[in-house]
Amino acid sequence: MSKVVKVIEVLAQSDKSWEDAAQNAITEASKSVRNIKSIYIKEKSAKVKDNKIVKYRITAKISFVID
Repeated sequence: MSKVVKVIEVLAQSDKSWEDAAQNAITEASKSVRNIKSIYIKEKSAKVKDNKIVKYRITAKISFVID
């Protein structure tokens, strides 16, 4: 039997990096979604204060297998 994959779009942020924001997205999504297989970073942005990046933000697509 073939598997069906669902994709959701999420927003996440981090004080450290875009990679950390991606991990935050996976960590939070995994609280309500099982069988996560991949993440696709669709967009990156950052919040700037006093000429310094203070928040790294991503828009991502997370795919998971439906049971």
